[in-house]
Amino acid sequence: MSREALTRWERALERWQNALVSKALHHEPVELLDALRRTCDEHAVVCSENRVIVPNAYEVELDEPVYEELMRHRGGTLGEALAEDLTRHGERNGYEWAGPLAVRVTSAMRPPDEPYRVAGSPMPHIRADAFGAAD
Repeated sequence: MSREALTRWERALERWQNALVSKALHHEPVELLDALRRTCDEHAVVCSENRVIVPNAYEVELDEPVYEELMRHRGGTLGEALAEDLTRHGERNGYEWAGPLAVRVTSAMRPPDEPYRVAGSPMPHIRADAFGAAD
C-alpha cells in the first residue's frame, strides 16, 4: 500500500473516530481533539534538529453531565481513544514522548460555555536532563 493511500485511510479512520466521539459527546469532538493536539504542540521542546520532546501526561476535564454520559456509553475507553489520536498526531509530527503516554479523563464543574479543559505536562518522574541529545 502506498504512503498516500495509507494517509487517506488514516484520515478516513480519524473522521470515523471523530464522528463516533461526536455522537457520544453531543458536541463537535474536533474542538476537543484539536485542543489536545494544540496542548501537545505548544509544549514541544526542541532538543536538536531531529529530536522534539512533548509532554506524555494529559488531563482532560469534561463538564460533569458530559463526563457521566460518556462513562455510561464508553466506560473507561475515552482516555485510550484520545491517547490513540494523540499518538498518531505525534507520529505525523515526529515527536518523542517524555515517557509513556497517558490521557486521563475526569469530570469537573465547568461553566456552560467551557465544556472541557486540557492540560499537558511531563510525568513528575521525568528529569530535565532526560531532554538531552539522543545517542
